[in-house]
Amino acid sequence: MKQNIGQIDKIVRLIFAAVLSVLYFTGLVSGTYGILVLILSLIVFLTSLISVCLLYFPFGINTKSKKDKK
Repeated sequence: MKQNIGQIDKIVRLIFAAVLSVLYFTGLVSGTYGILVLILSLIVFLTSLISVCLLYFPFGINTKSKKDKK
């Protein structure tokens, strides 16, 4: 699959995943919502690692700049 997540997008996603994980592991979000937050955190983390967002493809979004493609 063609990568479509740039450096800044990747950093924002990692920070977002970390915040969601902290919310879950500190007990601020628990129960069903906690599980959903943890799953969302995992999805965001994995998409940042592989640099592919499947939701970007139908809309033609690509945040990867030309200098990121080295």
